[in-house]
Amino acid sequence: MAVHHQWTFVFGILGNLISICVYLAPLPTFIRIYREKSTMRFHALPYIVALFSSLLWMYYAFLKGNALLLISINSFGCVIETIYIALYLSYASKNIRNRTIKILGLVDVALFTLIFLASFFILDGETRVRVVGWISVAVSVSVFAAPLSITLQVVRTKSVEFMPFFLSFFLTLNAVMWFAYGVLLKDLCIALPNVLGFGLGLVQMLLYGIYRNSKPVIEEKKLPEHVKNIILLGTPEVHPADSESCRDFKEEKTNAQEEKKDEENCAIALEMEPCRPVKVQLDSPSLIVCAA
Repeated sequence: MAVHHQWTFVFGILGNLISICVYLAPLPTFIRIYREKSTMRFHALPYIVALFSSLLWMYYAFLKGNALLLISINSFGCVIETIYIALYLSYASKNIRNRTIKILGLVDVALFTLIFLASFFILDGETRVRVVGWISVAVSVSVFAAPLSITLQVVRTKSVEFMPFFLSFFLTLNAVMWFAYGVLLKDLCIALPNVLGFGLGLVQMLLYGIYRNSKPVIEEKKLPEHVKNIILLGTPEVHPADSESCRDFKEEKTNAQEEKKDEENCAIALEMEPCRPVKVQLDSPSLIVCAA
C-alpha cells in the first residue's frame, strides 16, 4: 500500500510539472500581444474554456478529497488563465472586449455557478462527486478534441508548420502521467479523458514524422486570405486572417476599380474599346495606349 501511494505521488508531481509547461505554452502569444499593444485578432475563447475546465476540476478535487496534487495544478491553471484573459481584455478593442466579457460571464461565472449550486443543493455524497466528475470529463474531452482540426489541416496541407513536435510530445507525456495518476487512485474520471489525450498526442507525433520533410500544399482560395489555425492541446488558439493582407486586398480592389473607370473614360474619348492597343500612322510608327 505504501508503494502504491508513493507511485501516485510521483506521477502526480510529474503531471504537475509537465502541466505547468503546457499552461505556459501560450506565453509567447501574450508577450507579443503586450509588445504590440493589440490582440491582433486572436481569440480569447480557448482561455475561457480552459479556465472553466480548471474551475470544474478544482471543485471536483475538493469534493473528492485526498487530491492535493489535482488541486495544486488546477489552482495554477486558474491563475494563469485569468492572467491571460485579463491581459487580453486590456488590449482588446471595445467591441471585442464587451463580447469577451459576455462569454466570460456566461461560461466561467453563470454556468459554473449553476453547476456548483445545483450539485451542492440538489445532490449529496458520492452522487455529487460522480456528477461533477463526469461533467468535468465531458469538458475535458471537448478540450482534448480541439486539436482534431489541426491534424486535419496537417493532412490537407502536408505541412507541420503549426504543429510543433515538442509541444505534441509533452502533451502526450502529460496525458500519460495523469492517466497513471488516475489509475493508481482508481479514479475513472481522471484517467478516462487522458486516454483520448494520449491517443491524439500519438497521432500528432505520427503525422509530424510523416510530413516533417514534405513540401506544403498551397490551398487555392477565392480571396487572398491567410488563415493560421494553431490549436494547442488543452489550450487551443486560433489565429484568424492577417489584417495586413486584408488591407492589401482592399487597396488592390480599389485601384482596380479606379483603373477600370480610367479605361472606360479613355475609351470614350478615343472612341475605341477599353485599353486595346491601336496602331496609327504618323511620321514614325507609334503606339497609343490608355494612360492614367
